Amino acid sequence: MATDPTRPPPAPPDTRRAALTVAEVARRYGVTAHTVLAWIRSGDLRAVNVGRRPGARPSWRITPEALAGFESRRAPGPGRPTRGRGRRRQAKDHVEFY
Repeated sequence: MATDPTRPPPAPPDTRRAALTVAEVARRYGVTAHTVLAWIRSGDLRAVNVGRRPGARPSWRITPEALAGFESRRAPGPGRPTRGRGRRRQAKDHVEFY
């Protein structure tokens, strides 16, 4: 079997499956595929369209780097300081009758 010099050699097996599909990401986070597509559409999750024809239905792939960035942006940060739930102050000229 002769090799074609114009064709690049196939990628090693570990890099060929590095990107995840929309369904795999949905399973990973326990959400629907529509939620993942909404994250892609809004720009929260970066993805690559590997569809063959322009204008056809997109076929998205999410790289591990894009997933790591998505997770770090959505990770909970330090909480905002909360105000105490003290008693509301009344205006000086206001008299309350019970």
